[in-house]
Amino acid sequence: MSSKSPRTTRPESHGPEILGLTSQAFVKESKALGIPKVDAISTYRDFYREGRGDGDWFALEDMPMGRREDEGETIKFTLRLGSGEDVRHETESVLIPMQGRGGRRTRTLCVSSQIGCAMGCDFCETAQMGLIRNLSSAQIVAQWFAARHILGHEVNNIVFMGMGEPMDNIEQVIGAIRVLVDHNGPSIPSSKITISTVGRIDGIRRLSELVSEDGFHRLNLAISVNAPDDEVRNRLMPINRAMDMEALRESLRAFPLHGGSALLMEYVLIPEVNDSLEQCDRLCRWLEPLRCSLNVIPYNPRRDSPWCAPSETSVEAFVRRATENGQFTKRRGTKGRDVMAACGQLGNPEIRRRQRRSGREAAS
Repeated sequence: MSSKSPRTTRPESHGPEILGLTSQAFVKESKALGIPKVDAISTYRDFYREGRGDGDWFALEDMPMGRREDEGETIKFTLRLGSGEDVRHETESVLIPMQGRGGRRTRTLCVSSQIGCAMGCDFCETAQMGLIRNLSSAQIVAQWFAARHILGHEVNNIVFMGMGEPMDNIEQVIGAIRVLVDHNGPSIPSSKITISTVGRIDGIRRLSELVSEDGFHRLNLAISVNAPDDEVRNRLMPINRAMDMEALRESLRAFPLHGGSALLMEYVLIPEVNDSLEQCDRLCRWLEPLRCSLNVIPYNPRRDSPWCAPSETSVEAFVRRATENGQFTKRRGTKGRDVMAACGQLGNPEIRRRQRRSGREAAS
């Protein structure tokens, strides 16, 4: 008789969905996984810290790795969802090298919370896909697991700035964050996690509840403003027609900031749309009541974009003017543009074409 006979009741493999469990939830599931409860926490630690899972409930080959594209040290990679006759959906994630304090090299992982996006921002590649599906907490955490244990890179920071609007899938995003900060698991400090939104006020309020919990006080909130007033923002970002800039600012003033933290206001600089010095002055006046830093992002053209990237001269002038207005301002470096991995460029055109074909076939 095989010495493994007591383990034959285990599922063959739980696959990546096991990644949606906090250590507390993992302990509760340990019996179903065939793991003695006394060993559950140490097993969980080994799984997340070493990438070591028992093949009966998780194996690295269960991770559905897709494409990998490199531009220098910037890496874009995909994880496949669906199989067989299903339309093949993919998450897209980007590992970005950064210069840390004291010259230390760090890596930031940009994760997706959805495939596609329903927000319809005109400058964004992902928006051209529409919303295809939400990702589960496990599918979000899987992006970290793949970066750390399959690609083999330490992840120092996580930003929810990939495909999708995190506040449109807020409960699954919160579930993923709970796993990512788990001290027995990835143990990413909450201060190293940033959630970016186009301005979903209901989602900001829900995130406020999480930030008020112990262990989550230092989560970072980033807001894509991208305009100095409602007129410009209405054109670029349809969300503004339902949740205008005054309402957005009031929700941000109510957001709990702990320990000297500040909001991160993102501003995609688009030539002849929102890049004039007068527009910079108006933006700074709007930001004045908020404890925030301004992150100016040179526009990365999407496919078939009506706009080009801004010149270095215009970017420098805008940053200089904002600084002169007393607004703490940084310019974001552009990385990954050549492999469509830069900010605003994620979104698989093949999936979009397949969706359109499927829609036409269903209608015929």
